[in-house]
Amino acid sequence: MKTATRPAYRPYVAVVKKARRLSPHFARITFTCPDFAVFGTDRRDQRVKLVLPGSDGRLCDIGQNDPAAIDGGEWYTRWRDLPEAERMPFRTYTVRRIDPEALELDIDFVLHHDAGPAGTWAETAAEGESILVVGPDARSEDSAQGIDFHPGTAQRLLLVGDETAAPAICAILEGLGSGFVVDAFVEVPTIDDALALAPGTLPVTWIARDDRPHGEALIDAVEAWTAASGAVLSRAAAPRPQVLEDIDLDVDLLWDSPADSEGEFYAWIAGESQTVKTLRRLLVQGHGVDRKRVAFMGYWREGQVERTA
Repeated sequence: MKTATRPAYRPYVAVVKKARRLSPHFARITFTCPDFAVFGTDRRDQRVKLVLPGSDGRLCDIGQNDPAAIDGGEWYTRWRDLPEAERMPFRTYTVRRIDPEALELDIDFVLHHDAGPAGTWAETAAEGESILVVGPDARSEDSAQGIDFHPGTAQRLLLVGDETAAPAICAILEGLGSGFVVDAFVEVPTIDDALALAPGTLPVTWIARDDRPHGEALIDAVEAWTAASGAVLSRAAAPRPQVLEDIDLDVDLLWDSPADSEGEFYAWIAGESQTVKTLRRLLVQGHGVDRKRVAFMGYWREGQVERTA
């Protein structure tokens, strides 16, 4: 039974069950944990936190073995209050697949030559290694927290992102029912990084970045799509002119996921912040799309690391 008093998220002590390379720049790790029997199954683009182990494999104490701390939702407070030497970094990822019956969770990782701590860990992760996953609890009324895909009544969808958004876009597509018309564009480092989706899933247009600047090819693809989609965009126009506030990407988080509302069209855009900002401006100011119909998430900023506090 779902309850309002149980926290939406809780820590799970997960163990690597399988690690495999999907492409030159993607790896998928399957985790297992006895408590995954109560892991939330809302999926879509739901976010989770991975609290990395220390170099010796040790996990920091965020109350993962304390039922009272779990029920009290204390994981972040405990993490924040740890001595700096014991406070392991955490990073944000997307639920790619969850199977509570099999006690399995899949997370897809982007691998780069200059990978951060999570990518570096994923590149060498081996069966039996432990990590902390802070994820949804299906027994909570708020188990769908961390989801930004809210299309409402829309059946005409535009999904756009770079490789960091690929797991979310793939999960969204695999979870859609019938009746949707979707255009999905994902920029990846090379064409060999195009990922396979479940049979019957609506297709993705994979765009190879190769030697071009990050986001340039993706912006070109969306500009071409808007030029050919005037009727759709005109029906999604706001009733009056809109002004977008300027956002300093070096200081502020670029993030807005409007609640479900009525309308034919909905756009979901995620990835590098400058690219997302450009695409948001293209749709909202360039084509007048009602900003209530555009979700945009700056997952990362080129030249910066993810802030955890």
